[in-house]
Amino acid sequence: MSFATKPPSPHLNRHALGMTGGSLILVGLLAMAPLAAPPSIAEQQADYAAENAQDFVVNPRHADLAAISALPAARDAFGATPGPETFIAGGTNHDWAKLVLVYAGWPVTDSNVTVITRWMRQENGADDWYRRNNPLNIGMGGFASYSSLDESARVVAKALTTSSGYRDIAAGFAASADTATIEYAIWASPWAGGHYAWGGHWHYTPVDVVTAPRSAWGR
Repeated sequence: MSFATKPPSPHLNRHALGMTGGSLILVGLLAMAPLAAPPSIAEQQADYAAENAQDFVVNPRHADLAAISALPAARDAFGATPGPETFIAGGTNHDWAKLVLVYAGWPVTDSNVTVITRWMRQENGADDWYRRNNPLNIGMGGFASYSSLDESARVVAKALTTSSGYRDIAAGFAASADTATIEYAIWASPWAGGHYAWGGHWHYTPVDVVTAPRSAWGR
């Protein structure tokens, strides 16, 4: 028994091919369509400024609008003083002097640092200024020892800012007075029984920068 096979309709073939071709074209177009670029930083800033704009109204009867529009924008000046960690990380005799000034709330100036480093040299010398972690020999008749240079800096700052006997020293540092004024206040104070021979035992040459061992800082 045989069966006759009916050939496919040419119209059906053309329709199917049309659908397939159209789908391929559509997929191709989707694949080729470029993605939209994200907005740039400048565009985002411009959009934010536009959405959050602020304005104010000046009554022209009470103000010179031309003068107001010509006024420059005022910007406050600012500065910063490094904190204790900066000076501890530095680890030198000059850093210790600055640390005392910071703990006492006094300005860290060349004049103030010069006086303290000279003072340290009179007490402990320059090369071993960190002896007993007590650069200015404060406490127990000058023979006290401290756990770290950071601790002794706090002790000195507290003594100078709270004891009436050191009032003139504190005033000199607070005002960043000239070195001679502060040094005379040190000699006249009860800090040293011999009063540094009223300057006769004082040295004025630059103090070398010497770094203390890290262990002296408790680090």
